This record gives sequence, C-alpha cells and structure tokens, in this order.
Amino acid sequence: MKTSNTQNQLLDADGQQWAIEAENMRVDYGDMVAVRGLNLKIPFGEVYGLVGANGAGKTSTFSVWATLMQPTYGNVKIGGVDILEHPAEARKMMAYMPDLAPVPSDLKIWEFLDLFARSYGYSRKESARRWKKCLEMVDLWGKKDDFCKNLSRGMKQRVNLAKAIIHFPKVLILDEPASGMDPQSRAKLRDILKLMAADGTTVVISSHILNELSDMCTSVGILHKGELLDNGPLQEVVDRGASDVNEMLVLLAGDQNTEIEKLMAFLSSKSDAFAAKIAKGGVILKVAGSMKGQAELLTLLTLEGFHIRTYVPTGSGIEQRLIEINQ
Repeated sequence: MKTSNTQNQLLDADGQQWAIEAENMRVDYGDMVAVRGLNLKIPFGEVYGLVGANGAGKTSTFSVWATLMQPTYGNVKIGGVDILEHPAEARKMMAYMPDLAPVPSDLKIWEFLDLFARSYGYSRKESARRWKKCLEMVDLWGKKDDFCKNLSRGMKQRVNLAKAIIHFPKVLILDEPASGMDPQSRAKLRDILKLMAADGTTVVISSHILNELSDMCTSVGILHKGELLDNGPLQEVVDRGASDVNEMLVLLAGDQNTEIEKLMAFLSSKSDAFAAKIAKGGVILKVAGSMKGQAELLTLLTLEGFHIRTYVPTGSGIEQRLIEINQ
C-alpha cells in the first residue's frame, strides 16, 4: 500500500482523524473473556490512559492493537488501516513497548538501537541520526557505549522507549513504561510523551502509578473485567465519579504532635461534623460536599488560627474512581 493511500484512510465518514478505532472488539482465552465488546475511538495528539485493576484486560487490548494477537472478533484500525487486512501497514505507524521488555546483554546501547533502526530499512547515516536523537530524548546520550547488561531496570526502560520511538511512530502504545524508573526518570517520561503528543503522536499508556497518569493524560478509559466502564477527557471522567465525601490530608506548621492534638480536639468539639484520623504525619479528614466542602473546611481551620502547610486529597481523581468501581 502506498503512503498516499494510507493517508487517505486516516479520515472517516465524518472527516475525523482517528489514531485508534476499536469496534466491538472481544478477546477470549478459552472460556475466559478478557475483553468484551470494546468500542473506542482515540484521536491523534492525545495522551490516553487506559486504567484498571490487574486482570481488567489492558494488556490483552494492547496486544491486539499492536498486532501481536488477533481479536476473537471485532474490528480494529490504526490510523485508518485495518490491522487484520493490512497488519504490516499498521505496524509502520505504531510502536509498542510492553512491560519489562528485554534488552540484549551483549550489545552496547547504541548498537541495540542501531540494529532496530537498520531493520526498518534506514541507511547507516539515517539510522545514526535517529538513535542519536532518541538517546538525547531519553537522556542517555552519555551512556551510549554502555553494555545493556550493566543497566539498571529504570535505564533499560528508557532504552526500550528509545527503541520504540526510533521510527517516530504516529501511535505509541506503552504498557507500564514507568516501571522501575526513579522520580526524575518518570518526570522525563512525562515531558517526552507530552512533546510527542504536541507533535501529533497519539500515546496510549497503562500504569498502576495513577498519579503519574493524572499528570500526563488528556483522556482516560476505565476498564473493569474486560468492559470499558467510562471514557473521555480526564477531568470529565473524574467528575462523573466525584463522591459526596472526600478524604483530605492536613499537615500543620510547628510542632506536629502539639498541633495535631489541638486540631483533633477542635474537630471533636464539632461533634460528628468531621471524621478524622491521625495518619501520614498529619490528620486525614473526611469532608462532605466535594470541592465546596473542602474549601469551607480550609477557611474554617484558617480562621481558627491553624497554620496549614499542606491541604491535599489523599488520592488522585483517577484513583478514587478505581476505588469506587472495585468496591
């Protein structure tokens, strides 16, 4: 298939460009249904988070999208290309980075990346240009001559990310990419993915580090036992599951023991208006009324003379949604 034909397929009947389209996609393993009736469209330029508990169907979904396995039935398109009819064309537009992908022990980092770049048919000069750029993106240029066997788990993840983007894909599928990364590497990962999305690449990412997804995703989908329970812009999904009662962590300035004792005494004087417990070096409060209740409590504590240095929800919005779904 010529490139021009592929580009023409990027538009659907409504003139919309979709990076990934799944229609009634199902995945069975014998009698077990891993993914059931998945209908989902993800546009270009999104950082899309697919979240759910272990066994929700995330990896099975990614394996189908990456053309590593066929769905039991249903249709999937990558950039408008049917992955069952034209898998080779679909692969040219995408990259997949599975959780804990191996790296060869007997190759240097640059040799490993050069091997993959050359496998795409790039000349030696073009291959070198690409792996140099990718190593700079993942902040490993200074270690290009290190052998892969000597790398930490987090560095191996960064090398695999460089390998995944060596052909500058339009769709990047990442399964737990931050696994083993230190906080600095995770921050770098967020920056890389946001830059790629700004350039038009669609990034689909799964992770159990839910706060990380909150910081980088523009949209999310929630999988539960193979079913897509919610899907849409991040804040809309969080708001749809907003509880009437939220937990807030309060940390106070000054001597912690003394200030916590004063705060607990004050709260107990308010009868059952607030449920509080001491944890995480401060006090965790259950606050009724969502955002308005949180603001009113902060105002009350400030007027009572408490010097508050931290006042935050105990979990991310996505995390709260998952807790609600799995209860």
